[in-house]
Amino acid sequence: MHTTTSEKTVELRQRVPDPPTGVARLRWWGPGLLWAMSAVGSGSVLFTPRVGSEYGYELLWLLWGVAILMWVMIREAGRFAVVTGRTLLDGFSTLPGPRNWALWVVLLPQLVAAVAGVGGLSALVGSAFASVLPGGMLLWSLLLLLITTAVVVSGGYPAVSRAALVLALVLVAITVVAAAWVFQPDGDARAGVVPGIPSDLSVPFVLPWIGTILAGSMGIVWFSYWTARRGYGGGMDKSTSEEQGASPESAEERAARLRSWFGTLSNTAAVGVLTGAVIITAFLVLGAELLAPAGVVPSGIGVADDLMLLLSEVWGTVGHWLMFTAIVVALGGSVLANQDGWSRAFADITLLLSGKSGRSWTERVTSWRPETMGTARALKILFAVTFTGLIPAIVIVIVRDPVAVMSASGVVASVHTPFIVLTTLAVNRRIPDALRPSRLSMGLLGFAGLFYGVFAVLYFSNMLGFIGG
Repeated sequence: MHTTTSEKTVELRQRVPDPPTGVARLRWWGPGLLWAMSAVGSGSVLFTPRVGSEYGYELLWLLWGVAILMWVMIREAGRFAVVTGRTLLDGFSTLPGPRNWALWVVLLPQLVAAVAGVGGLSALVGSAFASVLPGGMLLWSLLLLLITTAVVVSGGYPAVSRAALVLALVLVAITVVAAAWVFQPDGDARAGVVPGIPSDLSVPFVLPWIGTILAGSMGIVWFSYWTARRGYGGGMDKSTSEEQGASPESAEERAARLRSWFGTLSNTAAVGVLTGAVIITAFLVLGAELLAPAGVVPSGIGVADDLMLLLSEVWGTVGHWLMFTAIVVALGGSVLANQDGWSRAFADITLLLSGKSGRSWTERVTSWRPETMGTARALKILFAVTFTGLIPAIVIVIVRDPVAVMSASGVVASVHTPFIVLTTLAVNRRIPDALRPSRLSMGLLGFAGLFYGVFAVLYFSNMLGFIGG
């Protein structure tokens, strides 16, 4: 007999290993750095330098304010998986109402967002390569898609995580050094820390930037997958109460150990958000110090070209190639992380909708070892090849306009972010009392949902022409 979603219970995982302590915690930061690479793609490269050129440091406070909210959001997204051993989207299926309604709300629009997001980012990287190397945008875009798809399909989480670590370190080094080199400590940056609204603020101009500061809607979900895949709270423990009997530890003992895991989870979320925010701040500095004095407010991939040109005037040929590397790493790293995140989520949703959710979620979603090739891995490969590989390639061939392709992904993200945030809040209220978020965390999560809800209204008002420049 099938149960309705409102009848599903949410219980503690059966076994909880000891959390890492001391220096050992450093080895658990991979999910945060992988998340950072998924978060610093188009928004940091395309929109942040434009905002820096137009408004200098006046909106620096908003960037870091959103970063704080993002830290709360991704940390709380990881809570359900740590406590229960089930994915966050599995938690969505426990909500009252029609069976799996929340999963359908996520799946259908995100299929479009995946195609548009990966396709647009790949085309942007292709445009960057075509501006400095032989071969057109189409050639380099398709080559990038081929390479990143192969990494996601063949390597699974370990390979993607290692690649993200290297890319994150390279990107931080290049952008921070470049920003520090051109930065002029004249007090404008310090003034930007104080909240204020520029007198000449153009809402349509800053809306795309606000919507792309750090992760989009599904990036919040992906953090929960990557931390669980790493083993947070015992995510890789295949044992279930049905297979090996009840846990020898009491619920109180398991809850106490899980609370210790939250410290590691919170720190990893902070590492990811801090890494992403530092990179985006560096791009804001480059816009304020290089583009603004030159009177340049570029659009689209023109941001990349202008930054490469202006930094070459500071550092010569070295500056040109360093900025080219930073842009390619930022966008290429996002392609890789987005492909992995979307394909995992789609595989999980498909299994949940098909009713194959009786086994441990780690067996369904996180067993990516070749020797355990099964339905979950096959589905992940299928989605990685199709919706984050082949179909985006076809879209690039047909449209050939990176910004136009990405606009569809932006529409989905603007609607889904408040939905994902508020649904995560509802799911976390269903876990056992002792491990629920604090009132402060729930309040901040609710505020984040409201903030992005207002943003969505403004975004669509602008699209419909109700907001002027």
